[in-house]
Amino acid sequence: MAAAEYYGTGRRKTATARVFLRPGSGAIKVNHRTFESFFPTEALRTQIRIPLVLTETADKFDVLATVDGGGVSGQAGAVRLGIARALVEYNGELRKALKNEGLLTRDARAKERKKYGMAGARKRFQFSKR
Repeated sequence: MAAAEYYGTGRRKTATARVFLRPGSGAIKVNHRTFESFFPTEALRTQIRIPLVLTETADKFDVLATVDGGGVSGQAGAVRLGIARALVEYNGELRKALKNEGLLTRDARAKERKKYGMAGARKRFQFSKR
């Protein structure tokens, strides 16, 4: 049998991540770059590792992710959701633990559109009495 590969799609804001989990030693690559060079801050890296640490599978899988769209924060959230979904595909029993931590929920918060006659989504133009 060929080496197993588990797939999960993650989305956040306008970012989309395709995540592949392959049996390995815990290396994480994003867009063919090292994890550290792609995500500059430790906070983002920690956020991405949460599903692996929670399920104690951090050293069992190599993570290959291709990310598109959005900014660095949205991409990190997308990769996190992708990893969580791929872990559920690998082992359905992990679902309960991941769900309890809210890792299988797509974060629906996104930028609100600008409205006509206004400076932004909610900000009005300056009022002038005269």
